[in-house]
Amino acid sequence: MHFLSQVLEDYLTEHSQEEPEILQELTRETHLKVIQPRMLTGRFQGRVLSVLSKIINPKYILEIGTYTGYSALCLAEGLRENGELHTIDINPELEEMQRTYFNKSGFGERIYPHMGNALEIIPKLDITFDLIFIDAEKKQYDNYLEVVLPKTRSGSVILSDNVLWSGKVVEPLKKWDKTTKVLLDYNAKLSNHPKLDTVLLPVRDGLTLSRVK
Repeated sequence: MHFLSQVLEDYLTEHSQEEPEILQELTRETHLKVIQPRMLTGRFQGRVLSVLSKIINPKYILEIGTYTGYSALCLAEGLRENGELHTIDINPELEEMQRTYFNKSGFGERIYPHMGNALEIIPKLDITFDLIFIDAEKKQYDNYLEVVLPKTRSGSVILSDNVLWSGKVVEPLKKWDKTTKVLLDYNAKLSNHPKLDTVLLPVRDGLTLSRVK
């Protein structure tokens, strides 16, 4: 579902900063070699992530859901000079492509990929994160939130992607559609969470910005 007309979407993209050349290259290779290339963050949302990261200027970033590394590279643009980005994915087949582009980007030494179940990995990370990006298995969003909250401080920002789920969140809920039900509950939880200030932004497929109080 397009929430804006294609003309407006094109205008937004054209009047946002151009993506770095390395991200254009990564986009091309992802479309050529990887299934479901629509999972890429893309130029417009990527620039949103980049600018947010630059505003926050985080020392420590956590990303849940690496895919081919596009969003990680966008978020890394805002890292402090001595900062670290930890990104978690469950698909080892993408590891080589991720590392290739991380190294080519100049952020390679500051990006730490983790392979496996995020719910098992995150509790083992002895780090307080300034910025967290949740973009993995949608049915686990509530569990991701619960496991990352202890790793935050007042002022930390949590971003949640795909929370509009192609518009299904405002359509009649089908009994078999468990993913949409999970996202409906998750969106409601974020908007009423006593520890979070939250705004849901109509960026691409929905991006929620939550600030830890």
